[in-house]
Amino acid sequence: MSDDAEAIRNLLYRYAECIDAADFDGVAALFADGAVSAPGMKEPARGVAAVARLYRSSSRVHEDGTLRTHHLVLNPIVEVDPAAGTATSRSRYVVLQATPRLPLQPIIAGRYRDRFERAGGAWRFTLREIE
Repeated sequence: MSDDAEAIRNLLYRYAECIDAADFDGVAALFADGAVSAPGMKEPARGVAAVARLYRSSSRVHEDGTLRTHHLVLNPIVEVDPAAGTATSRSRYVVLQATPRLPLQPIIAGRYRDRFERAGGAWRFTLREIE
């Protein structure tokens, strides 16, 4: 496993960590130079402000300050082009949620298709397509 692929996997997992904590600014920072596209969107949310707005408007934050979720990123397939400084990833996601009345259970599943670039020696998202 290359260091580049591991760094990209860590970005995938950092995204999940931020979402579960309702850290929408943290999520948005991951896409500072990128965009997020999801079903039903006319245009991708591009840049920090737009991405933060997207997640704030589509997420319910509970009294404890979280979404009460466990966001799992599964089976990431990372392909790196070291010469170009770009990479892609395909992965699956499953989101589990618990409420005071319901136990932890799956609430949504799908696929991520991601693009990355290396800038200043670090990898960053350029596009996330949520399916």
